[in-house]
Amino acid sequence: MSSQYDILIVGAGIAGSALAHALSLSSAPQRRIALLERSLAEPDRIVGELLQPGGIAFLNKLGLQGALEGIDAIPEHGYVVVQDGRIVHVPYPDAREGRSFHHGLFVQALREHAKHARCVDVIEATVNELVEEEGKVVGVKATRSNGKEKEVFRADLTVIADGCFSNFRSAIQGPSARSSSTKSHFCGVILKDAQLPIPQHGTVVLVRGHGPVLLYQISEHDTRMLVDVKNPVPSDLKTHILTNILPSLPTKLHEPIRAALSSDRIRRMPNSFLPPSPQSHQRGVILIGDAWNMRHPLTGGGMTVALSDAYIVSQLLDKVNDLRDWNQMQGILKKWWWERKGLAATINILSVALYDLFGADGECLTVLQDGCFKYFERGGESVRGPASLLSGIAPSTSLLAYHFFYVAFYSIWALFAHPRPIPAPPTNHESHTRIMQTPSVLDYPRLFWLSCRVFWTACVLFGPLLWTEIRWW
Repeated sequence: MSSQYDILIVGAGIAGSALAHALSLSSAPQRRIALLERSLAEPDRIVGELLQPGGIAFLNKLGLQGALEGIDAIPEHGYVVVQDGRIVHVPYPDAREGRSFHHGLFVQALREHAKHARCVDVIEATVNELVEEEGKVVGVKATRSNGKEKEVFRADLTVIADGCFSNFRSAIQGPSARSSSTKSHFCGVILKDAQLPIPQHGTVVLVRGHGPVLLYQISEHDTRMLVDVKNPVPSDLKTHILTNILPSLPTKLHEPIRAALSSDRIRRMPNSFLPPSPQSHQRGVILIGDAWNMRHPLTGGGMTVALSDAYIVSQLLDKVNDLRDWNQMQGILKKWWWERKGLAATINILSVALYDLFGADGECLTVLQDGCFKYFERGGESVRGPASLLSGIAPSTSLLAYHFFYVAFYSIWALFAHPRPIPAPPTNHESHTRIMQTPSVLDYPRLFWLSCRVFWTACVLFGPLLWTEIRWW
C-alpha cells in the first residue's frame, strides 16, 4: 500500500508544522502535502517555551499569529540579569514583545493550523526508513498508529524535521555531516506562583562556579526554571540545586523552588550545538529545524531560526516548477543557505558565546563574565545592541562581533580601573571580610599578562564559532 504526495514532511514540531501550513499558502500550483508525526498527543518538553520578538515576526509572516491565542501565553518584554545580588535590566528595544508558553500547547496550536490548511494531510505514523530509488529518496516507509504494516508514502520532495534526536540526519548528510557537541544539560522544574525580579521578563542568574539559571513565566501560575548543569551531571540533582544553586538565586524564589523540588520530578534536556552543513549529499530529501542545526537554548533563539527557515523554504519552493528536478533544487538549497545566514549565524554564535560567558569556567572567562555584566550596567547602546541581537531583530554577525569584542576590551579596562574585592586585614572580630580596592601600579604587570590571556580567550571563543558559520563545504 502506498500514497502519493508532492511534499512529505516528517515531524510535526515547530518547523514541520509551520512549513506545512506555509506551503499550503503557496501561489504555485496547489501541492499535496503529508505531515507525518509519531504521536499527535501534546508533547511534554522543558525547552522551546520562549519565542523572541524576531520569532513573532516570522510567525506573523507565516500567517500563524493565531497559534499564540488561547494558550495562556505570557508577554515578555526583555531580560533581567542577576549576579551576586546585583540586577541589570535588558529590555527589548522599541517596546518589542516576545511570548512564553507551555511548549506542548504551542505545538498543538501549530498542528491545528496545519490540519486546517488546504491540501495538507496530518497523519499519525512512525517513520521507519527512507525509500530510495536509483540513488534518490522518493519517500518513506511508516507505520500508522492504528496499523501494524509498513506503508509507503511517496513524494517528489521529502523534508525531515524530526528534531534534535533525528534518526535520519547521518544518512542524509553523508560525508558533509558535522558532529553535535553537548557541554551541559538543562534541568527543569515548574515553580508555582513565583515572583520574578521584574514581571514578564526572562531572568538569568549567574552562579559562580556553575552554569546559569534561566527563569521565565509560561502561564498565569507557572514559571519555568532551567538550571544549567555541566557534564558530568550529578546523580543527586535535587541536592546539587539546593546546595550549590539556590543560595545564589533571589530570596523570593527560594520557597517556590523548594516546593517544586519536593513535588515535581526534575526533567533533563541536553544542550547541544550542531552547526549547519550544506545539503547536497542525498537527492530528493532535505533537513530542517533541529534535525539540521542546533544552538544552545540559553538565548531562546531556536524557534526563531526554525520559523525563519520555514518561511524562507516555503518562499523558495514557490519558485520551483518541478520538485523532481534536483539541479533546480540544488540552486534553491544554495539560496536558502545564504539567505538564512544573517539571522541563523547571529543566533547560533550568540547562543554559545553567551553561554560560555555566563557559565564562566576559569579565570579568563570569569573576567569576561564580570565585564559583560558591567557592560550591561552602562545602559544605552550597551544594552540596546545586545538586546537587538538576542531578540532576533538584528540579524548581523558584524554587530555581534562589535559588541562581543567591545565587552572583551571593556573587561580588560575594568581590570585596571574598577575596584575589586580583596581580603581585608584580619581583626580581632572578623578574619574573612573583604574590601573593594582599585588596583595599584604594582598590580599592572600581573594584570597586563591577565589581559593578554583574556583577549586570547575571547578570540578562541568567538573565532571557531564564526568559522562554523562561514565555511560552506
